[in-house]
Amino acid sequence: MAHMQISTEMSSTWLLQAKDFLVEARRLKPGPARNDLRQVAKILREIAKLEVQSAGENLIGAEGSAISSPAKRL
Repeated sequence: MAHMQISTEMSSTWLLQAKDFLVEARRLKPGPARNDLRQVAKILREIAKLEVQSAGENLIGAEGSAISSPAKRL
């Protein structure tokens, strides 16, 4: 459970950084610099999404091993 909370916090950190990049991009006139900032924000959002997916997979894996370990003792 603690791992899920840490991953959620990490995910929100990535999303906050993405938001900051988008805010900065909106201040710029259209052009390459603005496009670069928007691209960085897109990548940060993708990282956040992967972080959440990874946390979900790790949580499922941890539950699965906890369930199967008592059977191995028998």
